[in-house]
Amino acid sequence: MENGHVENGVCSSELVNGGRDIWSSNGSDSSSADHLVVMVHGILGSTKDWKFAAEQFVRVLPDKVFVHCSERNESKLTLDGVDVMGERLAVEVLEMIQRKPKLSKISFVSHSVGGLVARYAIGRLYGPPKRENVEDSSTNKCEEDSKGTIGGLEAMNFITVATPHLGSRGNKQVPFLFGVPAFEKAANCVIHLIFRRTGRHLFLNDDDEGKPPLLKRMIEDYGDCYFMSALRTFKRRVAYSNVGYDHIVGWRTSCIRRNSDLPKWEDSLNEKYPHVVYEEHCKANDDDEQCEPPSNEDKLEEELVTGLSRLSWEKVDVSFHSCRQRFAAHSVIQVKDQSMHIEGADVIQHMIDHFL
Repeated sequence: MENGHVENGVCSSELVNGGRDIWSSNGSDSSSADHLVVMVHGILGSTKDWKFAAEQFVRVLPDKVFVHCSERNESKLTLDGVDVMGERLAVEVLEMIQRKPKLSKISFVSHSVGGLVARYAIGRLYGPPKRENVEDSSTNKCEEDSKGTIGGLEAMNFITVATPHLGSRGNKQVPFLFGVPAFEKAANCVIHLIFRRTGRHLFLNDDDEGKPPLLKRMIEDYGDCYFMSALRTFKRRVAYSNVGYDHIVGWRTSCIRRNSDLPKWEDSLNEKYPHVVYEEHCKANDDDEQCEPPSNEDKLEEELVTGLSRLSWEKVDVSFHSCRQRFAAHSVIQVKDQSMHIEGADVIQHMIDHFL
């Protein structure tokens, strides 16, 4: 068994080239764990951001999961762009898989912009299905048999937490701008000065060699990146979203819904998950007909909604409106700091209880 720090049945170690591995300190459990869970932090984050969640996963599923908290894109490296970060993450995951040859399954759990980075990385890690499986799938074989792989592993759960899937530009997608058009327009003009290339990607104003914005490219298989084929490969795609008090990422962009599709929610009556206020299983919508956007500015957002909705999603809406730390909802939903954000622990528990 690997050397590392042991605490409450969980063993963890920091790697020389970045990242943190977390596994069961019970030798028999750790040797049988064949499911790699890659946890990806958000902008200006670090491997410590997922510490609480990672340890909870291992405590509940000690003989099943081996958790790797990514750190290849820590701190200011998160400003280099979604694509650059995605390339780094893909390399990091492949290195992880090579170190653990017994792994057979893979899942991603990502926070904020880390969800976009993970979507890019899996487009690089995607391996198409074997030819014989494709042929068999046209007969009586189950559709799952014809799916590809991620890094050679079976793709299980792709979970995003407060991720701006539709970007951050305009239309109240960044709540701290208060939906004021002048503020949103000004942010679009200066965001690259603060968040550099990543800011351009989030505000959809990148123009690399005349290509469409990166987030638009990521709703299809583009060039040698199989973004949608990779996302389709996962058995589950789940989007956890804050319905309010998240001043960084708006509700619509994190839950992949149009404004008219936002559900009416009520306080949760579930004692186990008191902050989960709405759950919806959205089937894949193969209808390519797009809704008429209210303005030209929203046309690209509509394309992103339509593109991502071609796949099925589980959508879990969360509210911390009655919590002491509600104004830090963007961090509470992840339990970024255990001492400050522990009110989000039930959301982590919800992830674990529904994990494949």
